[in-house]
Amino acid sequence: MNWLKKIFSKHDAQQDRDPEQSNAYDLIGGDKVIRAIAHEFYQQMQQRPETQSLLAIHRSPIAESEAKLYEFLSGWLGGPQLYQQKHGHPALRARHMPFSIDESMRDQWLICMCAAVDKCVKKPEHRQAIIQAISTLADHMRNQ
Repeated sequence: MNWLKKIFSKHDAQQDRDPEQSNAYDLIGGDKVIRAIAHEFYQQMQQRPETQSLLAIHRSPIAESEAKLYEFLSGWLGGPQLYQQKHGHPALRARHMPFSIDESMRDQWLICMCAAVDKCVKKPEHRQAIIQAISTLADHMRNQ
């Protein structure tokens, strides 16, 4: 995932991190901010009337989905590869194939993620970079 390398400088290789990743994880505040983004994402999904069909495809308990999002974001943003350590390669598109993901679902997901990033990431340039990258990822997930 080279998408943030151009925006965030590389960090030193650490044992539980991918040395090819950016250091966005550290620059935005590390574990605390990643946890906050994952939590806020699901709060947004549960509170917004326009995201109820997205919420409906998430199985209960939401805490399990929140934990997986946190683990994924940790590695995706250059931190510890928690998701890979527990579940193997994310293979996001393959894991989401059982769900109908059209433009509406993508947009609902992005509404929640953009709100979470806006709330939890302090620097505007970091928010913009993450939202741009996450938008590309979300569009790639469409299968309808």
